[in-house]
Amino acid sequence: MRRARLPRMGINELVCRGRQEASKWLERAGAIKRNGPRLRHPIDVERFRAFGPRRFFEGAVSEGTPRLLIDRMPAARDEVVNAAEAVCRGSFDLLGYSGLRFGKPVDWDLDPVAGRRAPLVHWSRLDPLDPTLVGDSKVIWELNRHQWLIRLGQAYRLTGDGRYADAFAAYIRQWMDANPPGTGINWASSLEVALRLISWCWSLFLFRESPALSPELFARMVEGIWTHAAHVERYLSYYFSPNTHLTGEALGLFYAGLLFPDLPLAERWRALGGRILVDQSERQILPDGVYFEQSTGYQRYTLEIYLHFLILGARNAWPIPAAVSARVARMLDFLLSVRLPDGSMPQIGDADGGSLLPLIRRAQDDFRGVFGPAAALFDRADCAWASGTAIPEVLWLLGPEGLRAFDALQPAPPSSPTRLFADGGYVIMRSGWEPDGHQLIFDVGPLGCPVSGGHGHADLLAVQCAAFGEPYLVDAGTYCYAGGPAWRDFFRGTAAHTTLIVDGEPQAVPAGPFRWRERPSARLRQWCSTPEFDFADADHDAYARLADPVVHRRRVLFVRGGYWVLVDDLEGTGEHRVELRFQLARIEVDVEPLWARAHGREGQGLLIRPFARIPLRASVHTGEIHPIQGWVSAEYGQRRPAPMLVYSAVTRLPLRIVTLLLPTLYPLAAPPAVAPLLGDDAAPVGLVFEDWDESVSFGDLGVLVTRPGRERREP
Repeated sequence: MRRARLPRMGINELVCRGRQEASKWLERAGAIKRNGPRLRHPIDVERFRAFGPRRFFEGAVSEGTPRLLIDRMPAARDEVVNAAEAVCRGSFDLLGYSGLRFGKPVDWDLDPVAGRRAPLVHWSRLDPLDPTLVGDSKVIWELNRHQWLIRLGQAYRLTGDGRYADAFAAYIRQWMDANPPGTGINWASSLEVALRLISWCWSLFLFRESPALSPELFARMVEGIWTHAAHVERYLSYYFSPNTHLTGEALGLFYAGLLFPDLPLAERWRALGGRILVDQSERQILPDGVYFEQSTGYQRYTLEIYLHFLILGARNAWPIPAAVSARVARMLDFLLSVRLPDGSMPQIGDADGGSLLPLIRRAQDDFRGVFGPAAALFDRADCAWASGTAIPEVLWLLGPEGLRAFDALQPAPPSSPTRLFADGGYVIMRSGWEPDGHQLIFDVGPLGCPVSGGHGHADLLAVQCAAFGEPYLVDAGTYCYAGGPAWRDFFRGTAAHTTLIVDGEPQAVPAGPFRWRERPSARLRQWCSTPEFDFADADHDAYARLADPVVHRRRVLFVRGGYWVLVDDLEGTGEHRVELRFQLARIEVDVEPLWARAHGREGQGLLIRPFARIPLRASVHTGEIHPIQGWVSAEYGQRRPAPMLVYSAVTRLPLRIVTLLLPTLYPLAAPPAVAPLLGDDAAPVGLVFEDWDESVSFGDLGVLVTRPGRERREP
C-alpha cells in the first residue's frame, strides 16, 4: 500500500498548527473563556462619541458627507435608502442572489438557496466546504459579515430616520443572542470573523449619534469586538490560507487595536496587524503589481484591504513604510492595464463575489470602488480616468477633502496601452485607450500562487479578447465554490478557457475545491513591441504527464492595423485528439464552414478562422451538461449559457494551427480573402491577406509583417 504523501512542515508551522489545535480542544472543554474581558474602566459611549471620530475614516464621520452625497450623487442616495428599506423588511441582496430571506427572526445559520442549516456546534466540528452539511457556506457567511448594516448606517446618516437605527439595534441583539462566541459556522473562518468586526466598527461610528446605540448595546458590541479580535488572533491563517484570509484578518486586528486603544491587548493587536500587512505586501504583491494568486477578484480584495490600512494609518499617524504604498501603486498599474475598453474588469482566476466593505452595491466586474479612492489618495489622474467621475466611495472613505482632491485631478489614461507583466505572467495588447478599442490578454504565467494555486485556474496560454470595446472571448468565471465538484472543476478547468486541450485532459487535475495534484506553469520565450506590431511567444509543460508527452507552444501577434494571429504548435509524436477552444461571451455565434462569426451588440463582430495542414471540425456548444461546457458566470452563484466554439481533430503530432482573430465592422459580409502561407511540410507558416496586399509569417527568428503600401480595406 502506498503511503499518503504528507505536506512538509517547518518547525514554525508545526508549532503554530499545534497551538491552534490545542486552543480548539481547550475551547471545546470550556477551559478558554470566549467572552470579552470585564474592563476596569469600561469605554463610555459618550466618550466614544466625543473622541472616537478623530480616529476613524473622515468620510464616515464628517457632517459634510451626507450633504455632498445628496447634492452630487442623488442616485447613490436613492440606492442606499432602497437597500436599507429592503434590509428592514428582512430581504437581502447577497453575492449574485437578490431578495434572499432567512426567516423572522433571522436564522443566521441558514443557506436559503440550498435549504440547509448548519448545525449549532463548536465551530471546529464543522466542515464549511461540505455542502451536504451546511449548504454553501459562502451564502451564510455573506449574511453574517453584517456588511448590510452599513447600508442601514448610511441611510441613517443621509435621512436621520430612526427606523434604520432601530433595525440595526434589533439585528445586532438577535445575532449576539443566537451566536455565542465559538459556537456555529459563523466562527469557523477567521476572515469572516474579522470582516464582521470591521462592519461592527463602521456601524458604531455611523450610528454613534443615535439613541438606539444605548450604553448597554454599545458595551455589548465593544465586548463583542474584543471577542472577535481575540478569536482572530488565536486562529490567524498563517498556514491555512496565507492570502487574503491572512491580510483581511490582520486588518481586523488593526481596526480593533487602533480604534479602541483602551481595550486589553489593543496595542498588541494593532502592532501585529500592521506588521502582518507590511510583511504580506511584499510576499503577496509581485514586483510588477500582479497579485500572487493570479486572480483579478482577489487582487481587488487586496487593494481594498491596503487602501483601508493606509487611510486608517494616516488618520492615526501610524507609520507605514513607503514601500507599501509603492506596491499598492503597482497593483493599480496592473488593473488599469488589464481593464477592458468598456470599463469592466476581466475575470481571471476565482472571484467569490464579495468585497471588504461594499459602500455601494457594484457588479463583480466593476472596480471603480478602488479606482476612485485611489485617485484621490495617491493623486493619480489615471485612476480618476478609470473611475470616470467622483463616486460615493471617495466621500465615505476620505470625506469632503478627498472629494476636492479628486475634483482637482485632470483624468488621463495611462501612458502605455501595451504592456508585459513578466512576474505575474500577463501580456496586454491593445490598440489604445479609446472605449471602442481592441484588446487582448495573453496568460503566460503560473497556475495560481506558490502555496496551493487554490484560486488559480487551469488556463495556461489562454487569451481573452475585446473588439470595438466589447468583450468577445472571455474567462467563464467562477460560479460557486460549493455547487458540486463537477461545476467547481469545470469553471476553473481548461475546458472553460480559450486555450488548447489534448486528449480531453485538463492542464491540471483538481485535488479538492482549492488544490491541484500538480501545478504546471507557462514560460515566456519572447516578447517584443514595435510601432507595427506586438508579439509574444510562450509554451507550457502541462501535457508532459501524458504517456506520449506533448508541449503546447502559442505565439500571439497583434498587427496594429487591427487583428490578431494565434499560432499554436503541438510538439509530440503519437496520435492525439486536439481541441482548440474559444469561450465566447453571451453573444450569438455561427460557423460556415470554418469561419466563425461572433456578433456584437452594436452590429460589429469578431471573425475567427483557423488554418492547419489537416481537416478541422468546427462545433459550437452552449449550455450543455454532459459533458459540462458552454457556460459563463458573471456573478457568484449564477451561471448562464454562452457559446463555446471548438475546432477539433484526431491526428498525429507535430501539428500547427494558425488562427485569425479579426475585428470587423461588417460581420455579415463575405469573409476576407485569407490564405495560409505553407512551409515545406505543408504546415502553415503565416497568412496572406489578398484583399489588403498584406502578409504575416512566422519563423524561429520571430515574425515578419509585409505591407507593400496599399491601404487596408474592410471586407
